[in-house]
Amino acid sequence: MIGFTIRLYLLDFNPFAHYMAKQQRNSGARRYAGPTEPSPFEQARDELFQHIMRCGVVGAAPEHVDEWFVETIKYMTERFPELSEQQIEELKTLGLRFAQPPKSRTESDAASAA
Repeated sequence: MIGFTIRLYLLDFNPFAHYMAKQQRNSGARRYAGPTEPSPFEQARDELFQHIMRCGVVGAAPEHVDEWFVETIKYMTERFPELSEQQIEELKTLGLRFAQPPKSRTESDAASAA
């Protein structure tokens, strides 16, 4: 009986308790909300980039690229009516930059990179 009482006393009183950090309870404020749905602009941008890759716009003749972009931006405007004119222009700018062929490295650039 005395051994049991001593054991209870040691369980209730821990002399090192004031040296240990307090347990923090999760208030739920930092919970992971899961993946977020991309905005319509992000969806349109990603779809435009996919079209550029699939249709082989990179490296095409400039007049073909211009014609392709006119038709594609018209399609994207119909597909995503919630986009503003400014967002459509930004989408076109991003697409034109994305469709540019990669810059070729000159010998001086290659030598400085090595």
